Amino acid sequence: MYDGWLTGTIPYPSPNFDARPSGTVVDLLVIHNISLPPNCFGGRDVLRFFLNDLPVAAHPFYKTIADLKVSSHFFINRQGEVWQLVSTEERAWHAGISSFEGREACNDFSIGIELEGSDFCEFTLTQYQQLAKLTRRLKVLYPKITKDRIVGHSDIASGRKTDPGPYFDWLLYHQLTEDLL
Repeated sequence: MYDGWLTGTIPYPSPNFDARPSGTVVDLLVIHNISLPPNCFGGRDVLRFFLNDLPVAAHPFYKTIADLKVSSHFFINRQGEVWQLVSTEERAWHAGISSFEGREACNDFSIGIELEGSDFCEFTLTQYQQLAKLTRRLKVLYPKITKDRIVGHSDIASGRKTDPGPYFDWLLYHQLTEDLL
């Protein structure tokens, strides 16, 4: 039986999740970006953040987020490693206050994927390739996730969030995803 943990990913179970509402159909994929410290790549602080183990004294910004309890289903680093933090069968805490097509609380019915990046630089080709592969796998498991139901965080939290940002190449991502058919 499928338990929501994908083979081929690196599991780092986050405590920041809960059950989806009974009868929920997963039909939305949300793409994010994150880097900790902001605009710095390659460390393990994003993982520590999702595991509630952020070294608050390591950077001044960390004091502003120290009390947040957040997670995502997946994180893809700059080298293309895919870490899984929450089972896709559970509700990860990635979208916050959000709405899609009139439905509130997108965490209930979505899967969140974080890319290591920021609004100020391009993502790596390896990240796009891994994101496309992961998307194809998720679309098989959750066939209600169609191309028009793959959005950025900014699309569901307009005015509050900007990610995945202006450097996310939607055309390339969709081309790679379709090429894998």
